[in-house]
Amino acid sequence: MSRIGKRAVVLPSGVTASISGQTIEIKGPKGTRAFKATDDVTLTVENDAVSVTPRGTSKRARQQWGMSRTMVANLVTGVTDGFKKELEIQGVGYRAAMTGNTLKLNLGLSHDVDYTPPAGVTVTAPKQTEIVVEGIDEQLVGQVAANIRAWRKPEPYKGKGIRYKGEFIFRKEGKKK
Repeated sequence: MSRIGKRAVVLPSGVTASISGQTIEIKGPKGTRAFKATDDVTLTVENDAVSVTPRGTSKRARQQWGMSRTMVANLVTGVTDGFKKELEIQGVGYRAAMTGNTLKLNLGLSHDVDYTPPAGVTVTAPKQTEIVVEGIDEQLVGQVAANIRAWRKPEPYKGKGIRYKGEFIFRKEGKKK
């Protein structure tokens, strides 16, 4: 039995869910999101809660059970609170600034990096050394944050680069004479 799948996803006030076939659509104050479940699970809405049940006892049905419930929970979280990733920049001369809708990164390369985020994601730079990525789609927010981090990953000797807020970088000792 899936411990995650057994629990129903409670819909807070102001959030509605509608099911058509295997597709569930969640509407909330921040927008609308949809998820298409596989044929291995059944989605039902009752008493302001969405429940997911497997359609058999096969291994695939049990796998999809917990995953589908988590996806529905992420849709509800996205349309109510949204998702947020915070990045910090460390390094002498490394900085970020927003120019219109474009994030301008100065990362010690021979050129400045201009990054335009996709629709549905907002990127802000409250300080020169901080970047905040927000949106209602958890996967898209994480992908945008990973794309920004990929321009200059933190290196283990001095710790310079773009890292997630609170990320621990294992530091190495330099060469000795």
